[in-house]
Amino acid sequence: MPWWLRQLVDFINWLAARISGRKYDELARRIGRDPEMATAPDRPRFVAIQIDGLAHEYLLRALALGYTPTLQRLIAHGYRLQRWRCGVPSSTPAVQAGILYGANWDIPAFRWYEKADGFAPSCKVPPHIDRIKARVVAGRPGILAGGSSYANMLDGDARLTLFTLSAMGRQRFFEQLRGLGWALLFGLIPWRTLRVIGLMIWELLRDLGRTGVLWARSRFRRRLKLVRPFLQVLTNILLGEVQAFGLLLDVYRGMPAIYANFYGYDEIAHQEGPLDREALRALRRIDNHIRQIDRVRRTCWPDMDLYILSDHGMTPTVLFEALAGQSLGRFVASHVQASVVWDEGWGQIDGERKGREAGLLPERSRWLLDELEGIEAHLSRRGQKLAQTLRRWLQDRTLPEEDPDWDLARGSDVVVRSSGNLAHIYFNVTRERMAVSEIAILYPDLLEALVRQPGIGIVLGLEADRSVVVTHHGTAALTASWLPPGLPEPEQSAADLVRLVSFPHSGDLVLLGTWDEHGQVVTFEDQVATHGGIGGPQDYPFFLTPPDVPLDLSGITNARQLYPFFMRRYHEMDVQADAR
Repeated sequence: MPWWLRQLVDFINWLAARISGRKYDELARRIGRDPEMATAPDRPRFVAIQIDGLAHEYLLRALALGYTPTLQRLIAHGYRLQRWRCGVPSSTPAVQAGILYGANWDIPAFRWYEKADGFAPSCKVPPHIDRIKARVVAGRPGILAGGSSYANMLDGDARLTLFTLSAMGRQRFFEQLRGLGWALLFGLIPWRTLRVIGLMIWELLRDLGRTGVLWARSRFRRRLKLVRPFLQVLTNILLGEVQAFGLLLDVYRGMPAIYANFYGYDEIAHQEGPLDREALRALRRIDNHIRQIDRVRRTCWPDMDLYILSDHGMTPTVLFEALAGQSLGRFVASHVQASVVWDEGWGQIDGERKGREAGLLPERSRWLLDELEGIEAHLSRRGQKLAQTLRRWLQDRTLPEEDPDWDLARGSDVVVRSSGNLAHIYFNVTRERMAVSEIAILYPDLLEALVRQPGIGIVLGLEADRSVVVTHHGTAALTASWLPPGLPEPEQSAADLVRLVSFPHSGDLVLLGTWDEHGQVVTFEDQVATHGGIGGPQDYPFFLTPPDVPLDLSGITNARQLYPFFMRRYHEMDVQADAR
């Protein structure tokens, strides 16, 4: 390239950076995020972007199919793609607690039951997350201190949070944009605003068309529900764009620690499959967000480390209900002479769907409702009434009725809590953890039925404070020899299950759906792909690390083992992970 042309290119880049910088400065101030507040001199910075639910195996397929060009470019420029083991349970709350705080002891699933006080935690409910965080974290410092958290379960001690369940209501995006702020937002980023509007319209038309086709093909035509596509667009497209825009601002400002979770792929993969076209389209949208974020990072803070990771993978499923002819809850109820209450996930209690608009992720709905609540305070009296009416209408149609904090199973003897291919069974005859021998005396038919059921791969419990396998002939110590063949790391899987069964709030019985040589697992929820237990790609997420970062994940067997690295490199603190 000639000298004069290089000078011209440098001048154009400088001018674009100045214009872009003034634009981001004004936008940051307008939403209450002053650029001067973010600077942390002489402190290493990082931004971590989590693609929820994307297994290492399926990322390789997506790369080969061309759905993730940004990740492909990063790998070509020396970024290291590694497979790692997230541990059990393979679920977002356990993994994020491990990474952000170095502790995930006694998070036995996405949902479980606590016999001592009748508390039924569900990690989609903000007050439940707060209670879990207080117990598990116990004062440990988070890796996001002084930084930002976006769309996470836990905040990692971040100073600024958005769409984060453990900090719900602390800060809101739209609450700061009032008056001329909306005009300024559109004026400074008109093409982005128009693109978002166009994308929302396009996705709405596609969803309406798909809904109409499915309704027309349905043999039993129920009332056509057109509200769901509108809500899907609001929660998936609009909030996703707001999240990406907030990330761009924080990267531009040089926030010292940023961790963001993108849910879009996980939501669709659960219902359609990990390589379904719609899931891959969601992955492409996330890849596009990463491209924009990386461009701002390279321009403004080239020394800021960029990590791309997933928290767990997904494994294709066979439904337990298809094998047994009934759900796990009903199966248990049919083999005990006692009252049973069960939760099959996705808002189902006692086998009845409690949310009116199935298919909407409760976390997204809560974020949307939280933003509407923040906007209300800055409207006229008439506007407030309209906003309140809209918020109540959305709440009635998106959120399931939340489990009460007190006894989920008041008056019930048995509680079944399912999370993917992992389930916990609790017996309320005592508030203490029951031994398998005690269960065998009270419910002998149930134990025999569980062991003989082909859809249940293994039945676990405690005996003399040891983790044991329930067999046709009694119990045996839980070792790798009792696990079905085909697991790539049977010894580690056995160790993970021993730890899981040892949790104080694990079930009196712990069940795992069968897994087979075809790479499928039996799930207790109505899902095309699942995670939560062990077996298949769900055990192995991915981690993309910068070329000059010495992070070797070959020996990582649990998410909490990543915590010391982030504390040393970005906080200069030698803090170890919880050893339990």
